Amino acid sequence: MSSRRVVVTGMGMTSPLGGDVPSTWEAMLAGRSGVRRLEEEWAEELPVQIAARVAVEPSEVLERVKARRLDRSAQFAVVAAMEAWADSGLTDTTVDPERMGVALASGIGGVTTLLSNYDTLKEKGPRRVSPLAIPMLMPNAPAAQVALLVGAKAGVNTPVSACASGNEGVALGVDQIRLGRADVVLVGGTEAAIHALPMAAFGQMMALSKRNDEPERASRPWDADRDGFVLGEGAGVLVIESEEHAKARGARIYAEVRGAGITADSHDIAQPDPEGRGGSRAILRALQESDLAASDIVHINAHATSTPLGDLAEGLMVHSTLGAQADRVVVTSTKSMTGHLLGGAGAIESIATVLALHNRVAPPTINLDKQDTGVDLDIATSPRDLPAGDIAALNNSFGFGGANVAVAFASV
Repeated sequence: MSSRRVVVTGMGMTSPLGGDVPSTWEAMLAGRSGVRRLEEEWAEELPVQIAARVAVEPSEVLERVKARRLDRSAQFAVVAAMEAWADSGLTDTTVDPERMGVALASGIGGVTTLLSNYDTLKEKGPRRVSPLAIPMLMPNAPAAQVALLVGAKAGVNTPVSACASGNEGVALGVDQIRLGRADVVLVGGTEAAIHALPMAAFGQMMALSKRNDEPERASRPWDADRDGFVLGEGAGVLVIESEEHAKARGARIYAEVRGAGITADSHDIAQPDPEGRGGSRAILRALQESDLAASDIVHINAHATSTPLGDLAEGLMVHSTLGAQADRVVVTSTKSMTGHLLGGAGAIESIATVLALHNRVAPPTINLDKQDTGVDLDIATSPRDLPAGDIAALNNSFGFGGANVAVAFASV
């Protein structure tokens, strides 16, 4: 594999905090929560009745007929990709379609299409099932729709690694460029799983917060009184390209993607290794691939979902990998504001990490009233300035099945 430098030249997002990158970033710095009480009738029967829906419905952005042919997860992906593509300044004449790829992840895929068509099958019979059901529900549909949007003809891939999927999409895109298979890759992740069945299932696992009466305070990473994560939805897409390709067309460069580490726990299908050994190896591999030292890392956008075991394990990972530098790193969990977007989480958090480096400010973690005594980290509870000069940051993602991905970004 070559050592081609890979840079970020475009970003797009739709999230519980805003319909695009600027509005989401503004809300993050302001410490606003996107978590709300669900108003649908089906939610009334659930023990957990809160979630973080997108701030702007895709129907407000996409043409109506087009939107109807897409699962909600693909709608989010297309909205985010449209913004990222425009932000990058790329056009049909500035990139060879056969040198452009997509690596766009989803943890669950078109679950709402699957469940709604099953309801139709039971209630109205097989002839009423949509002929578009399969192209809508398949997990690679969002990636395929983004490829159709921009005309990408290199590899179009869909990493599926639960909550690590979005970050794995970023890592895969970097590999595609360094392997010489593409010059430009649209990377990221999407998820749309706020539905009675996934919420009931997560609830039965005791994974979700039950703070129905105070939804905006429910997602509280590292807080001593945390009781689970809040399900969110949305998508994030980054345009990454080789540095030489970006400079040749005079592109604006936000940051460099230095490298990534991918490992597996092989510990439990749902619970993390309590000592965080798999995640620690992912961080160390990201540093090694990036040719970065622990002292180069000044900021971490942590996976920290607000679950009792996961938050503790990540604290151990940071200390075991960064050593003395762990006490000087500004750590944050933007999930405190967005909720947990599952396969889309790593993508929007990669964007937040890039913006933190680009703007030299780390967003806060909200709802941290009493830090768990088992977590010895410098957690920002208000926006925190980052130092000048050459700096680097990590974005961590960990998922069911023991998937671990850490991505290292550096300032430019």
